[in-house]
Amino acid sequence: MPVPEDCRDGEGKRGRRVPQPDFLDAADEALEAFGVLRAAREEVANAQLPAFFRGAARLEAQAVEFHAYENQVINGLLQTGDYARAIFTMQRPMLSEETIEQRVTARLARQELITRQPPPIMSFVTEEAVLRRPCGGTSVMRAQLEHLLHLGQTRNVDLQVMPTRVDEHAGAGGPFALLEPKGRQMMAYAEVQDISRLLTDRKAVRTPEQRYGIIRAEALTPRESLAFIEKPRGET
Repeated sequence: MPVPEDCRDGEGKRGRRVPQPDFLDAADEALEAFGVLRAAREEVANAQLPAFFRGAARLEAQAVEFHAYENQVINGLLQTGDYARAIFTMQRPMLSEETIEQRVTARLARQELITRQPPPIMSFVTEEAVLRRPCGGTSVMRAQLEHLLHLGQTRNVDLQVMPTRVDEHAGAGGPFALLEPKGRQMMAYAEVQDISRLLTDRKAVRTPEQRYGIIRAEALTPRESLAFIEKPRGET
């Protein structure tokens, strides 16, 4: 009997493809697994993430506080699917289409943190230049900016823009995040060129905490930032 095309050699074609979260929900109900398969959603989503980020992702999912400064792209927790897909498509060396879709799915799954109950306290500071770079094209970027405006109305999320005109800037060292998992102290996470570092020592974390406080003070207020985001949205 000929082997169906979908089952021939190739990545994901020998029963090794990572199942989508919706598939797990449906399978749990169909098989009457009493939530066992549904409970695996987080680990399945993590399996689709780059290996260097999986540990940080597990801590992120437990966060009662999360804060991030970004100067290259919009933070993954705030991205639309199309914007995330554009970012992964631009990556070099190139990723396969299957890997791109897996990572988009995993990135969107991480965003459940925003609406989790009780909601975590979250803030994001993004460079103006990031909001003006039309990743994926004008329509993709317009939808992304509209998504930011929507998230900016969420009570537990503060969005701030760092204007390019600011002449003193504490974020010159690059992007980073602060996260406080439930029952643990604040941690710091930094990533560049697929190299990541997680800081857990209290003395080491104090420096990025202080730096982030200065960055927030230098940036526009959340209300000013939402008005600012309206401008590039109208220009796309």
